[in-house]
Amino acid sequence: MDGTLAGRPHSPGAATRWPALREDLRLFRAAPNRDGSPAWMIHDPVSNRFFRIGWVEFEVLSRWSLGDPERIVAAITGNTPLRIDASDVAHTVEFLRRQQLLRVDDPGGVALLEAVARQANPARWKWLLHNYLFVRIPLVRPQRFLGWLAPRVGFLYTRGCRLAVLLATLLGLLLAARQWDVFIHTFGDMMSPAGIAGFGVALLVAKSLHELGHAVTATRLGVRVAHMGVAFLVLWPMLYTDTGESWKLADRRDRFRIAAAGMAVEFALAGLATLAWGLVDDGALRSALFFLATTSWVLTLAINASPFMRFDGYFLLSDALDLPNLHARSFAFARAALRRWILGLREPDPEVLEPALRRFLVGFAFATWLYRLVVFVGIAVAVYHVFFKALGLLLFAVEIAWFVLRPLWSELVVWRDRRSEVGRARGIALLLVLAALVALLALPWRSAVRAEAWLHSAQQQRLYSPFAARLVELPAEGPVRAGARLALLDSPDTRSRAEQAGILAAALALQRDQSIGRRIDAAEKAVRLGEELARQLAELGAQRGELARLELRADFDGQVVDLDPELRPGGWVSANEPIAMVIDPDAWVLDAMVEQRDLDRVRVGAVATFYRRGDWEVLRGEVVAIDSARAQRLPDPMLAADRGGRIPVLRGDDGRETPRDALYRVRIRIEGAPSQLRSGLGSARIEGEPRSVLAEAFRSVAAVLVRESGF
Repeated sequence: MDGTLAGRPHSPGAATRWPALREDLRLFRAAPNRDGSPAWMIHDPVSNRFFRIGWVEFEVLSRWSLGDPERIVAAITGNTPLRIDASDVAHTVEFLRRQQLLRVDDPGGVALLEAVARQANPARWKWLLHNYLFVRIPLVRPQRFLGWLAPRVGFLYTRGCRLAVLLATLLGLLLAARQWDVFIHTFGDMMSPAGIAGFGVALLVAKSLHELGHAVTATRLGVRVAHMGVAFLVLWPMLYTDTGESWKLADRRDRFRIAAAGMAVEFALAGLATLAWGLVDDGALRSALFFLATTSWVLTLAINASPFMRFDGYFLLSDALDLPNLHARSFAFARAALRRWILGLREPDPEVLEPALRRFLVGFAFATWLYRLVVFVGIAVAVYHVFFKALGLLLFAVEIAWFVLRPLWSELVVWRDRRSEVGRARGIALLLVLAALVALLALPWRSAVRAEAWLHSAQQQRLYSPFAARLVELPAEGPVRAGARLALLDSPDTRSRAEQAGILAAALALQRDQSIGRRIDAAEKAVRLGEELARQLAELGAQRGELARLELRADFDGQVVDLDPELRPGGWVSANEPIAMVIDPDAWVLDAMVEQRDLDRVRVGAVATFYRRGDWEVLRGEVVAIDSARAQRLPDPMLAADRGGRIPVLRGDDGRETPRDALYRVRIRIEGAPSQLRSGLGSARIEGEPRSVLAEAFRSVAAVLVRESGF
């Protein structure tokens, strides 16, 4: 049955209590439900919304003109196999009233009219909140353009085109894999102003083609695209295409094609751009192709493919499972499960589904809640940093209150209202669990302070060439005595300059000696020769000093380790190039980088444990020193996040790296020596003064408020 829904009261008496349907509503036959029962879609052309209804609601609407719930129930039970009562009719009426599908000039419509007026003219704060969190701005009505374009790009939907794009993508990935180091290194250029601009242009191109893919596919399947435009989700712009009328399609596979079209276009674009990147030479074109490929690959997989937000992945999963309103239905199953598990209520599931699907929906709801919690908190933090402090704090509070606390509070209100249904034993158990949780949060039990740490020998000497030189003699790994020669290098240029200075000095000395005792005018020449001789002797001493620096000796008794295996006698090394290291194998220390908020909990003499990364060995030690000033640089570059560590750093204009956060170095002396005599990264666990989780949270919030109070 496809057509217009219309209904008037059956009799004058019914006009005082039975509303009428809006004449502009349209009814379409939909694909059957998962249980095989028939389904229909109601289209509201005013709001361009679609509502899926079942068999019961359809039969009620079919007999709406009877104008009386009892007569409707009698007609349905007498002419169909359905067995309903007046409550089913009441639920249908309430659904129509809530969705504004009834006429407001009929009996009972006054209240509906008032509700519509309130929604049309909401309180100013509600209007601001709604338009801040989400707003859509239609820009174009593309139906005429899409009608012209769709038949002209039909070849893109052929099997041959899909196969060609797939082969090109595989070839592009193969070429990128052969230049993987170059491909990954290019990511560093994205942080420059030009890189950010290129990323923005690539994002605009990729997302425009993405939305065009949805629109063209919908047009080919006979679905009208009402408009296309830009939407702002928490002030973040994104393009959108209104394909709401796709719910008219009875075959869910067609809806699946429309939902998948955008991602398919981006994957094809990413594959072709990756192939082109591997074929063209370096330059502006290759950079543009890189941005286009990475933007399409990363954002499509990370955002559009996710089913936890209402993006393409959500609609794909919804169509694959044939479960419209997937989020709302899974949340309803999860809430019912929580009420059964925690409160012990006899809470029925919102609908009848097979057990495996029911369990999946509950797990999917929990995963969605966790994902959204992380995303919304991240958005709130980003919004806070974008705006000035006062507005940033306000918007941060709005984000957390609206997206995180409001749903939680709504469920807690339901629990409060139904507390009388909770059994006495269950209530006592819940109170005990709640008390234990409060005690766990309030009592000072959390004592461990964790920090990134660098393990190294207490004494260590790096061997390197002071300037470019040739290797003559290399050290051998193993024990060494203080003062022993470890390596010998040679610089032919330095040696040649020293020999020349020596020859000149000898010649000048001979000339000076021969001029002494002769006539008077020769005395002045002797003085000049003496001055030149002094300069040559100074040059000779400097060059011999440079040659002496090429003889590397041990500063203390220790052991040679980390000898570069690529070095050979006769080879050349550049200035400050590491050759090997001498360490004290019996004395080891940790440099742990402790956050400022935990510094007052650490004391000299505290016990510490070190867990080396990538190793099962556990080392124990004792805190021996705590820096009083914030670290301006890391003890070792390996601690930086971009060099294998986990500490974010900021790189200044002069290239100097500074820890992003306020960190303080804590020196820890290790008991004994590690089994592997080499430095390394890991995590240090320092026993500190106990502190409760609530106290930690309060201190963190207070610190942020104090720091940001200077508006």
